[in-house]
This record gives sequence, C-alpha cells and structure tokens, in this order.
Amino acid sequence: MSSDQTKAAILTAAEKLWSERSFGEVTMRDIVSAAGVNLAAVNYHFGSKDELLAELFVSRTTVLNRERFAELKAAEEAGGGRASVDAILHALVGPPLRWCLSPDLQRSAAARFMTRASVETVPPIKKIVDREFRHLQRFATALRTALPHRNEVDIYWGLHFALAMIRQTITDSERLRKLSGGLCDLNDTDDIIRRIVAVAKDALVGAASAPPAVVRATAGRKS
Repeated sequence: MSSDQTKAAILTAAEKLWSERSFGEVTMRDIVSAAGVNLAAVNYHFGSKDELLAELFVSRTTVLNRERFAELKAAEEAGGGRASVDAILHALVGPPLRWCLSPDLQRSAAARFMTRASVETVPPIKKIVDREFRHLQRFATALRTALPHRNEVDIYWGLHFALAMIRQTITDSERLRKLSGGLCDLNDTDDIIRRIVAVAKDALVGAASAPPAVVRATAGRKS
C-alpha cells in the first residue's frame, strides 16, 4: 500500500474497533492486526494511540461541523444575513443527532465512534473539546445577530444548554426511554431535534431575564 493508503487503513481499522469497544480496551496490537500493517507504520503516521485517537476525532468533528456550517450559511442567506433562532439552533442540533441517532446512520462505525466519544471522557478527546470551540463562536455570533436585544450572557447560557441537551440525548437516551415507559420515541430523530430546538429557543427568547441574586442568610446573625 502507498503511504496514504496505509494511513487510511489504520484510521478505518481504529474507528471500527473503537466503535465496538472502549478506547482503553482497544490496544495498538489490535489496531495493527485489523489494519494489516506493522507497528512501525502506526508510529510513523501517528506516533501513539492517543495521537491516532485525536486525529480520528478531529477528522470526524471537522466533517460534522462542516455540515453544521453549511446549514447555518444557508439559513443566513435565506434570511438576508440574519438567520432565525429556530434555523440557527437546527443547524447546531440537527447534524450530531442525525449522525448518532438516525436509524439509517447510527449503525455506521463513524456514528458509533462519535457516540462513544460523547460517552467516554478520555484525555486526548477532552483536550481537543476544551481547546477547540471556535466553531461554537460562529453560532454565538449568529444568535447575537438574531437576538440583538438579548443579554450576551443569556446567549451563551442558551448555547450551553442546547449543547448539554445534545450530549445528554446521545449518551443517555435509553434512560429516557425507560423513564417514559416507552412514550418518548427515540427512533424519531426529527421529533427529537424539533423538541430540543423548541426548548433551547424558549431559553433564549423567553421573557425571563437573568435570575435574581440569591440572598444568603448568615448563620447565627443577630437582628
């Protein structure tokens, strides 16, 4: 195989293994065997298992965010430069939920890998998530444009809540299914997206202002 083919084979093999087993359980020997290469090839292209995991995660999130940006750009163009709050949130929420929960996609190695990346907190991925947030600034800017009179702090909290709902729905949907006695249909991805967008929008455009400061009583204070 050429150098590019070897690298692609390693990434493909690693993604398949990590889609089936935990990041810690899969060894370099497993990856080498599945890819049909030697250990020197993995070390040459990636240096370590952590660096291999990081590159695979970055490659998948790059594709995911490209899809998000395409939806956001289309919404902004349709709105003459100002996308609606619904459209902005749909661009943020839709792609990751379709990737991980859509019945026709969730069985793919890429979808299962990304779902695992949401569940397992491992240093290589956490480091990237903590460092790379420029794509989220793009959505914060769009929301500020759509809601010019909204407190900027509220914008960031609303964005944070939307991201939290995405993660929780991906990582703990089975608990919701059991809690609701099957009433919540986790197979209807469009409905899941619609519900999260609706709740996130309410948090952003609702009439309530920032919560009032909490007055804490001092123990033992005399009047």
